[in-house]
Amino acid sequence: MDSSSHVDRHRAGLTRGTALAFVILLGVVSLFADMTYEGARSITGPYLAVLGASATVVGIVAGFGELVGYGLRLAAGYLSDRTGRYWTITLVGYVVNLLAVPLLALAGRWEIAAALMIVERVGKAIRTPARDAMLSHATTAMGRGWGFGLHEALDQTGAVLGPLLAATVLFARDGYRAAFGALLIPALLALGVLVLARMRYPHPQDFEVSTPPLVTRSFPRVFWLYLGAVGLIAAGYVDFPLIAYHAQKTSLASEAWIPVLYAVAMGVDALAALVAGWLFDRLGFAVLSGVALVSALFAPLVFLGNFGIAMLGMGLWGVGMGAQESIMRAAVAEMVPAERRGTAYGVFNTGYGLLWFAGSVLMGVLYDVALPVLITFSVAAQLSAVWLLFLVSRRREG
Repeated sequence: MDSSSHVDRHRAGLTRGTALAFVILLGVVSLFADMTYEGARSITGPYLAVLGASATVVGIVAGFGELVGYGLRLAAGYLSDRTGRYWTITLVGYVVNLLAVPLLALAGRWEIAAALMIVERVGKAIRTPARDAMLSHATTAMGRGWGFGLHEALDQTGAVLGPLLAATVLFARDGYRAAFGALLIPALLALGVLVLARMRYPHPQDFEVSTPPLVTRSFPRVFWLYLGAVGLIAAGYVDFPLIAYHAQKTSLASEAWIPVLYAVAMGVDALAALVAGWLFDRLGFAVLSGVALVSALFAPLVFLGNFGIAMLGMGLWGVGMGAQESIMRAAVAEMVPAERRGTAYGVFNTGYGLLWFAGSVLMGVLYDVALPVLITFSVAAQLSAVWLLFLVSRRREG
């Protein structure tokens, strides 16, 4: 019996016996992490407004944060592949990502708050490609759509609880600073569970039994076509701080109810991630086109409707976010070899972030100029992605 067969059986045992537990443990980390930064995200728009920022500033800050957060993933993904230190990079990223949030309680000017919001995105940029590469190994045995969908569902459970925690503090009239301070608790819990995951699963690459050989240094053409489609969706997706700014400015919702809007969207996000992941494993890339078609309708509902209609719009917004954070990530792993997944996730997220930034800045300006034009741009950009996703599906099937 040779050593390679022993290693393969050892890895197969890891895959069948503990891959699900690994995904769930990282999902719990994401649950507490999302409680922290999504709880903050649900109130940063109104917080910036209280500190004196305009809608254009809110759009630029939100968009620039995403640009930095996604742009740095290119370097982070490349570094993780080159060094193989996936856990170290993940740990550093989470520390920066999470501890920037409670520091918002100390911000007395919108410029300081904006800087901390960007630092938080930097931390997320550092840790995401390495973490997703580890997840891609563990999800091989269970189906990547389902595995990433399960992780996203746990992730978004935290994204529901965080805004509700912020809303509870605001309902008690303790103010924004107390809300940000309360988010220190889930931040510390996330870091504790992350250290436990590192101790129990030091070599997550062992979950994937066979690794396809690396035959080229470039990504396949379908990867770039897919990136273009997802980039269009990103460009037309209104970031929540601008939606929250609108809700406060127009009195669509009180400051305590604004994070509840976000919590509803995150709850839909979690359910959509599970359903979309399950469908992706069975129907493939065609699922992405259907999700994009449905979620493209959120903008007119959110910006033109009353509170009830806006709530429906946020539900559709959550459907799109669930797909973006689950099956859109799973799809990348289907297109590139394992040795380059960290880099691929970095490239993918950089392109996504560049177009998210451009769209966010443009829509922030359009909000101050003409709201109907903002809505038209948002819907048109997302619908333009549908036919590109159809082409991706056809090429994958061919």
